[in-house]
Amino acid sequence: MRRCHLMPLYFFRIRTADGTSICNDGAEFPDRDAAWKEMTRVCADMISGVSRQLQENAEWQIELLDETKSPIFRIRLVAKTL
Repeated sequence: MRRCHLMPLYFFRIRTADGTSICNDGAEFPDRDAAWKEMTRVCADMISGVSRQLQENAEWQIELLDETKSPIFRIRLVAKTL
């Protein structure tokens, strides 16, 4: 039986050099703008720890997925040797 949502359901996916992680516990937000604000808040909370561990020529990203788990927003942190 599918649960009826009053608000759209969103998921977070974090990609690192070590692998990908999807939060299977979706979060409800009234709209995409509210979901974006939460994603940026989560990213800000995580980024200092991520940046201290980021290796040369590596990438970290967080994505916001819709109910079908299709990405709608992505924030990337890239360490690149020039």
